[in-house]
Amino acid sequence: MARTRACTGGNERAMARHVEATVGAAAGSSVPGDRKPFADVARNHLDRLYGFCVRLANDPTDADDLVQETLLRAMRAYPSLRDPDRTRGWLYAIATNAWRDQGRARGREVRTVPFEGLDAEGDEFSLFQTIAIEDPFPYSDELHLDFLRLFRNDDVSAVFSSITPAFRLPLILTVVHGFSCKEAAAILEIPLGTLLSRLHRGRKQLERGLWDYAVANGLVTTADEER
Repeated sequence: MARTRACTGGNERAMARHVEATVGAAAGSSVPGDRKPFADVARNHLDRLYGFCVRLANDPTDADDLVQETLLRAMRAYPSLRDPDRTRGWLYAIATNAWRDQGRARGREVRTVPFEGLDAEGDEFSLFQTIAIEDPFPYSDELHLDFLRLFRNDDVSAVFSSITPAFRLPLILTVVHGFSCKEAAAILEIPLGTLLSRLHRGRKQLERGLWDYAVANGLVTTADEER
């Protein structure tokens, strides 16, 4: 869904300039002779890496710290990277682990297990069916598209950030950043089946979150409210 992308282009460009010094410090690092310097490789991914960190941390300041920690870890590990063609996924995996470590250090343990019974009611919710039943746009030929057009980028970001982190991560990696399910599972270090299950739960939470947000903020009027 294109509208799940937060509008952070300006922040990403500013962040790229801000971390140039950090990346530039790696310019003289020792790497295998046939491999690009880490500074050159990292610069190619800075903007999207920052966008990923913003969605992980839900805060620009925390994202700033997370990017720098990711770059420092990556710089140290870069000489041992086995497949330079997979640098992007490798960086995202480092960022994910750094985010988890920061959460633990700050006493905000990231819940990963168990998931049984977590928001089971939300799994049964269907945004498509709810919109069709409530019919908030009775004269529309594009009912579901008209519903999505109600949301600004900030609205979608607010809903997205409310999703359980372990369910949100697969959505960020696959929907926002375009990784395949197999690649996302490798980044998160979980089995593919687990990734698919979390992706399903994340989509359901997103659907429910969009509808609840629309109702709570007066973007739509339900049938009960019209009576």
